[in-house]
Amino acid sequence: MSVRCLIVDDSPMMRALLTGLLGRDPDIEVIGTAPNAQSAREMIKELNPDVITLDIEMPGMNGLDFLEKLMRLRPTPVVMCSTLTTKGAEATLRALEIGAVDCYAKPERPLQELLAIDDGSLANMVKQAARSRRRSPQLQQQAAPPTDYRCNEKIVGIGASTGGVEALTTLLSEYPKDCPPTIVVQHMPATFTASFAARLDRLCAAEVVEATSGAPLVSGRVYIAPGGLSHLMVGNGTHPICRLIAADPVSGHRPSVDVMFRSLAQSFGDRAVGVILTGMGRDGAAGLYEMRQSGARTIGQDEGTCVVYGMPRAAAEMGSCETVLPLERIGRKVLELCSI
Repeated sequence: MSVRCLIVDDSPMMRALLTGLLGRDPDIEVIGTAPNAQSAREMIKELNPDVITLDIEMPGMNGLDFLEKLMRLRPTPVVMCSTLTTKGAEATLRALEIGAVDCYAKPERPLQELLAIDDGSLANMVKQAARSRRRSPQLQQQAAPPTDYRCNEKIVGIGASTGGVEALTTLLSEYPKDCPPTIVVQHMPATFTASFAARLDRLCAAEVVEATSGAPLVSGRVYIAPGGLSHLMVGNGTHPICRLIAADPVSGHRPSVDVMFRSLAQSFGDRAVGVILTGMGRDGAAGLYEMRQSGARTIGQDEGTCVVYGMPRAAAEMGSCETVLPLERIGRKVLELCSI
C-alpha cells in the first residue's frame, strides 16, 4: 500500500520539485499540494494524508505555528523542508522538538539536474515518517540526578538519528552541571549541528558545544559531532580529547555512530557508557556491541518511546544492549552508571 503524501509549500517551483522527487518512488503517492496553511488545513481534512511535507516560511501562518496546531489537534507525521541557513536550522530544530519526524534540506539545484542525481533521500524520509510513532508533544518531567551521583572518570557516548533532537533534549535536560564528559553523534545536515549544540546549551545545565578536534574531554561538558566531512572519535592519552577524522561514510553516515562507539570501546573499555537512541537504520548497533564486549555499560531506548525503532532494535537484536529502557529513565541510569 503506497504512502499518501501532501506537499505544503508556498513556492510553485518547490512544489513541482518535491512532487517530482516523490513521484519517482512507486511506494509514494502525492495526493495533493497546498500553497499555504489555510489550504493545507482543508486538504488534510478532506484527504487524510499519511505524511505531510511542510515548508517553514510561508505567508500568513508560518510552518512552525501550523505544525504546533497540527500536532495538538490532528497529530500527523511531518517532514520539514528547510533552507541550509542558520535561520533555517533554528526553525527546523524547533519543529523537530514540536513533533516533526525529520527534516529535508531544500536543494538549490535546478529541477532537471536534481532529478538526474536524486538519491531518494526525501522519499526514504517520507516512507520512514509513515512508519513512525505518531505523537503529540508532551512536556517531559525532569528527573533529579541521583543523590549519590559523583562524577568519576567514565565517558559517555550517545548515538541518535530520526527523533533524536527531541530524545537528546529530554535526556540531556536531566544532566547536572557536573555531568560526565559526553560525546554525541546525531544524524543531521552539516549546517544544523552548531545551532543544535547552541540550542541544547541554552536548555541544559551542562555546557553543550560542537566538538572540535583536540578539545579536552572534561566533566560538565557535552560535545556534539559536527556534520559533514569527518567522524568524531576519542583520543585516550594523558588527557582524553576529541578527534575529528576525515574519512568516507561508515554505515551510510558521516559522522557515524559506529565509528564513535568503536573508538570508545578501543580507548576506554569498561570506563565508558554507550547509549543508542531512536533512529532509522543500523548505525551504532555493531559499535555498541564492541563497547559491550570491551566491558562498557550499554543502554538502548525501548520501542515504546522511540519515534523510529530502527537503530535501537538492531542493537537489541545483536545483543549490544545490556539494558533497554524508556527514554525518561535513560538519563538517570547514565548518571548512576557514571557514579559506580
